[in-house]
Amino acid sequence: MTSVALFNNKGGVGKTTLVYHLAHMYQRQGKRVLAVDLDPQSNLTSFFLDEDDLSFLWDESEPTIPGHQGRLFSRFDLGGVWTIAQAVDPIVKGTGDIKAVDPIEVVENLWLIPGDLELSRFEDELSANWTRGFGGDEKALRTTSAFHRIIQKAQRRIDPDITLIDIGPNLGAINRAALLSSDTVLMPLAADLFSLRGLRNLGPTLREWREKWQKTVLPWAPDGLDLPPGHMAPLGYVIMQPGMRLDRPVQAYQRWLDRIPVVYDRFVLDSSVRSRNTEHEIATIRNYRSLMPLSHDARKPMFDLRAGDGALGSTQAFVQTCYRDFRDLVEKIDDRLAQSSRAPRPGSI
Repeated sequence: MTSVALFNNKGGVGKTTLVYHLAHMYQRQGKRVLAVDLDPQSNLTSFFLDEDDLSFLWDESEPTIPGHQGRLFSRFDLGGVWTIAQAVDPIVKGTGDIKAVDPIEVVENLWLIPGDLELSRFEDELSANWTRGFGGDEKALRTTSAFHRIIQKAQRRIDPDITLIDIGPNLGAINRAALLSSDTVLMPLAADLFSLRGLRNLGPTLREWREKWQKTVLPWAPDGLDLPPGHMAPLGYVIMQPGMRLDRPVQAYQRWLDRIPVVYDRFVLDSSVRSRNTEHEIATIRNYRSLMPLSHDARKPMFDLRAGDGALGSTQAFVQTCYRDFRDLVEKIDDRLAQSSRAPRPGSI
């Protein structure tokens, strides 16, 4: 049950779109998939669930609204389903430990642990308990490991082949706890200065968190706690191709593409070798901007669009290209995961 966190310190690169399409492609390939939305913006959840589903899940429907009879209709059995924020609410309130989340099966063999904008309330609690855990404080460690334990409980229920974790674009306490719960980290990047700056921040921060967790926390933690090993092993990066602007030459993008391998080696892998080869680049995903509006309206991945969804004529050929791109991407990620499982974990104790 391998977990992959998709993370970039820079927003707007198409990270959530990538998680959504990878989840569906893995499902199409016969895998059991768990998608986890740990971004307080909850964009991944809104990709999977429509407004009525969300209103039902977040308990925002009002029976007194004219024209509505009782609660809004949901396509799924959401009775008793907790969002990630509701699952950690007892910790936030100081009334208890996590609630187990029963993931939503959005399609056959594809489950979702839904996000919630109220998850942002957990940030202060996680931040305050991070350093307290260095001394083996059990309450602090239960707080820091909350996401890990929620995911573990969900995995034991559904036995997924892969778990994909969507994380917001910052280096705050929520993302630290989210990344600690992941085996590997896949980084979506754009060919621009901001992605390079994000890598410069991300690499050293991941190493610092890993070292503190594995060397300062785990050796002194009380026995019997279910704590993550904190591997967070870099899996590689995926280039998310931008829509080309007519007023900007291709060379402007190539300039940043040429810099990515060097920055990744130096700041993410902490390598003394300043290589310009692209061995850590998993794939380049082209821009499918013309398909995205159709995908949102149809509430299905771009590679599943049909004529009835508006994918007509040459657009249907573009859909088939999209399918091949994501099928190949899944195969390449699986190859990297197989290599990662054989290689020594970074900073393993």
